Amino acid sequence: MSRIGLAMAGKKSPWGTGETGSGEPSGEPADEGGEPAPESPPPPPRGNGPRNPWLPPSSGDGRRGQTLEDLFKRRGGGSGGGGSGSGGGSSFRLPQRPDGGSWVPVAIGLVALIWLGATMIHRVSPQEKGIVTTFGAYSRTIDSGVSVTLPWPIQAVTVEDVTSIRRDSIPEGDGERLMLTGDQNLVDLTYLVRWNIKDLKLYTFQLAEPDATVKEVAEAAMRQSIAEVTLNDAMGSGRASIEANVRERMQRILDAYRSGVKIQGVEIKKTDPPAKVVDAFKEVLAAQQDAQSDINRAEAYAQQITQRAQGEATAFDKVYEQYKLAPEVTRRRMYYDTMERVLSKTDKVIVETQGVMSYLPLPGIKQTPPADPAANGERR
Repeated sequence: MSRIGLAMAGKKSPWGTGETGSGEPSGEPADEGGEPAPESPPPPPRGNGPRNPWLPPSSGDGRRGQTLEDLFKRRGGGSGGGGSGSGGGSSFRLPQRPDGGSWVPVAIGLVALIWLGATMIHRVSPQEKGIVTTFGAYSRTIDSGVSVTLPWPIQAVTVEDVTSIRRDSIPEGDGERLMLTGDQNLVDLTYLVRWNIKDLKLYTFQLAEPDATVKEVAEAAMRQSIAEVTLNDAMGSGRASIEANVRERMQRILDAYRSGVKIQGVEIKKTDPPAKVVDAFKEVLAAQQDAQSDINRAEAYAQQITQRAQGEATAFDKVYEQYKLAPEVTRRRMYYDTMERVLSKTDKVIVETQGVMSYLPLPGIKQTPPADPAANGERR
């Protein structure tokens, strides 16, 4: 139809005249008026004029590209096995075995063998145990060593360390954990819980989050134990009993939960007053320490007086025993001892002799410094 339109317009078709191979013009239909279409000029020589881009090129004409079919043949190696010689490209092929077979079955078998070995053979360390599940349900517990199970996903093995001691510090980091004591005081408490797995089956299937459960039970037991003691006991000598009570309470609660956990110990690391009242608390502690020091000194003095009185009473008992044996001699000896003890503290000297004054100020004369002879010479 395009050629008919061009012929009616008196123009030459860009695709040629549609001549046959012999050069004769092909029959053109007449226009609507019945007049034949004017003859078109002779076609240009083959190879000089424009060519239909949708038609394959003629042999010997290399000015046009190949068709889509040729392009696909070059990319894919051709549909008829033309190979690189026909399309100019190269096709990728897997290497073959010496006998001409493919390596694909061998590769698949090797991958399957590795997968079976990795999912069926399990090595458990001496400090570990494993839980075997069949389609997610508990099957058995395996001990340390090498064990064989069915491949995954039929059976799966979960290994846990049941020997090592796990440590949970409460609270974590530098946080503040205030607890109320029995005498209505607040204390900032930091403690450490040591535990391990006692029953791996219960630990795995009984509780949804066993680690978090241990921490929550530890906090509940610690608050209950702190509420039963005073602030001085919590910060002083009562810490050992608090630790023992917390451990016992935790084990009792976890056994009731059937958690499979064993508490090895509880250690209180820090007991401080709240940060907002630490200054006032230090003053109170200083006053308590001063009061305790005074009490200790008074008790020491009372012990000294008591021991001295007990010594004097023991000595009197011995003297009384001697007095019963010889009353006169003992009485005179006691008199002399008493006079010696009393007069040794005075500055008087008493002499019972005729012709001598009954009192001489001998101690005063004895205490008077002697005269300096040099001073006496100067006076002369």
